[in-house]
Amino acid sequence: MADDFGLFDTDTPAPATSQGEEGKTEETPELVYGSAEEFLHEQLLPTYVRSITGKSTKWCIEWYFHPEAVSRVAAMWRAWEHLRLDPATGMSVWWRDHADHHMRVLLDPQGPFYNCDMKEHRDPEHLEPKKAPAGWFPDVRVQDR
Repeated sequence: MADDFGLFDTDTPAPATSQGEEGKTEETPELVYGSAEEFLHEQLLPTYVRSITGKSTKWCIEWYFHPEAVSRVAAMWRAWEHLRLDPATGMSVWWRDHADHHMRVLLDPQGPFYNCDMKEHRDPEHLEPKKAPAGWFPDVRVQDR
């Protein structure tokens, strides 16, 4: 089902090696979690415990049907994997800048789960865009050539 998310499919692992300053190959630290879903179940939700009332907070039991939620959980996972390596302030930065921010948005009653409740998923109504007039947003990839 993750293939259906296209740009929101962020579970693709990072490369295993990288080039250092002197051109030497450096090992990239191994990931603790293999996917955003594993991170959500094993790390995030067991530590981020909140009362979900349905009025002041919302959650969808089938969170993975919400592309914004998938993208935000994946962003939290990737940030956690990176910041866990900073023994001084990494986790503090992760909580302040990532978990608190994204969870506040995800749990907001007007957030991505606005139409759901704890027991039932309901497809969200997507914002309907209208295409801008031709030429308003030129493709910068073409201009850079």
